[in-house]
Amino acid sequence: MCIQIKALFVKRILLFISIIICLTTSYGQTLDPAYLDYIDKFQDIAVRQHQKHGIPASIILAQGLLESGAGKGRLAVEANNHFGIKCHDWTGKRIYHDDDERNECFRKYRHASESYEDHSLFLVTRPRYKSLFDLRSTDYAGWARGLKAAGYATDPAYAQKLISLIERYNLHEFDKKRGLFAQKPDEYETIQINHELNIVQPREIYKSNYLKIAVAKENDTYASISKELKISEKRLRRYNDVGDDAELKLGNIVYLSKKKKRAAYPNKIHVVQQGETLYGISQTYGIQLVSLYQLNNIPFTQGAYIGQILKLR
Repeated sequence: MCIQIKALFVKRILLFISIIICLTTSYGQTLDPAYLDYIDKFQDIAVRQHQKHGIPASIILAQGLLESGAGKGRLAVEANNHFGIKCHDWTGKRIYHDDDERNECFRKYRHASESYEDHSLFLVTRPRYKSLFDLRSTDYAGWARGLKAAGYATDPAYAQKLISLIERYNLHEFDKKRGLFAQKPDEYETIQINHELNIVQPREIYKSNYLKIAVAKENDTYASISKELKISEKRLRRYNDVGDDAELKLGNIVYLSKKKKRAAYPNKIHVVQQGETLYGISQTYGIQLVSLYQLNNIPFTQGAYIGQILKLR
């Protein structure tokens, strides 16, 4: 009996030691609970941005952790700005905060999800980050060094800090989740012409639910995209479930063919988050809006509520 008790005691001690080891990194540091909470809270949004824009989810989460202080920094708390993006050509609300210089202007968002989307668009639409999208979306080290080289941050150790966070918290595991969007843009058959500089630039085309999409740039309209891509405006509006008076906003998804009745196979459900609408969800997953209503037996006079679990297929 004593031998059995001692054996059980030893097993418990070994189990406790193994738990401690699991919670300790190769640097001998215990994982920060605040960082773990942040990762748990924003991992789905980061994966969605990865699938939508081709930016590694590990990089998105690491930048969010670093720039926002795991969501506890002033910019994150008071402005929902998780990536330290400054005003530049921003026309929305703003907040002033000491950074490289005193009282600098930073973007302010209604929700953290808007900060994540704006961060993606910030990288996608600026030429200095274009070479990053030639890297594999699992090459987090290349992305980290590329961001530093392109001038995202002035901290000389910025790249190594991102890499350390990714490896310490195994954030690279989130880069393996695939399904919704293509990782790299394709070039469409037609081109966009910059009339002021007389430069020919390809329109970047992505994939959602295996369908070609464009992401609206500043000053884009359904009419301008229709003309550029040689698709009738009437069809373009019908493909995107909008009426004749609907206008495009920066970052809106524009489908170039009819959406499907079901989402791609890996995307079976969606939990409605604050600020989301059924229309926005239908655009994200490439589902016809009427099909989304029908799949979930929702009356057409009713919308979605926060926390609602929607069937996508």
